[in-house]
Amino acid sequence: MISASDIFAISNQKQFEKMALKVFRHQYENNIVYREFCELLKTDSHKVKSLEQIPFLPIQFFKSHNVVSNTNAIEEVFTSSGTTGAITSRHLVTDASIYEESYRKGFSEFYGNIEDYVVLALLPSYLEREGSSLIYMVEDLIKLSNQTESGFYLHNHDELIKKLIELDQSGQNVILIGVTFALLDLIEKQQFKLQNTIIMETGGMKGKRKEMIREELHQQLCEGFGVSAIHSEYGMTELLSQAYSLGEGVFECPSWIQILIRDTEDALTYIPKGKTGGINVIDLANINSCSFIATQDLGKKNPNNSFEVLGRFDNSDIRGCNLMVL
Repeated sequence: MISASDIFAISNQKQFEKMALKVFRHQYENNIVYREFCELLKTDSHKVKSLEQIPFLPIQFFKSHNVVSNTNAIEEVFTSSGTTGAITSRHLVTDASIYEESYRKGFSEFYGNIEDYVVLALLPSYLEREGSSLIYMVEDLIKLSNQTESGFYLHNHDELIKKLIELDQSGQNVILIGVTFALLDLIEKQQFKLQNTIIMETGGMKGKRKEMIREELHQQLCEGFGVSAIHSEYGMTELLSQAYSLGEGVFECPSWIQILIRDTEDALTYIPKGKTGGINVIDLANINSCSFIATQDLGKKNPNNSFEVLGRFDNSDIRGCNLMVL
């Protein structure tokens, strides 16, 4: 039996590979959708001995199938944002405590104790719909911050501007987490010179503005907020973990997630570090759904195992993952 505590205790590559292969066998045996996909690829599960030999389920399966690896009751259904009439992804979560442990540990790994921050959230497009895993996470982080000033803002920009300036000038550490278009709306209304505030964008224009390349976007946000770097969160409905960028669009993963870059012409072949290809994610927190996902994002892996998101495959729908179109 694989426990969540084993997954979150991973501390080196050898442990990660051993656990990933264990999770692969568990999901091959218990996830009907994943097993059928593996069989379609003629995968002999007994011959899978390395990460590169594990089949990665195309992310679109979360739109058309129930991707689950046990028979427990569904506790949460996370859904992706999408244009009206579009089919959205559904992540059926049978143990929400694993998601909670994943984002809490992931956050503390990159930012330290949540109680050191006031958490302000500007996520209108997420707040205005049901089933957002991002809202679930941020709501919990707001509670855990134990700060009366923490909270969500929708369209009350004037109130948020006043609060941001007050908190920053008082020396309070603040994290403002916002969807990209809403952060741009805010700096059009007010230019800031923030010294104690982290600006974290979660990606996505949601059809509200034209897509921009990351360099241009981050330059605008840096100038508008008066900060030297823009932080980013890379997450999606189909994953129960996040990667974070502390600037320059370079993401790092907590110890239970890894990225592989596949060839855009041949999905079963991997390409060297520094080359652009499709992003495959191993998220071991997805133990009860599928931990091996071929995303529709394009990116590259750096020599130190950090990674960059460079765009999307053509003809794929723009969703709430952190991404700038080429």
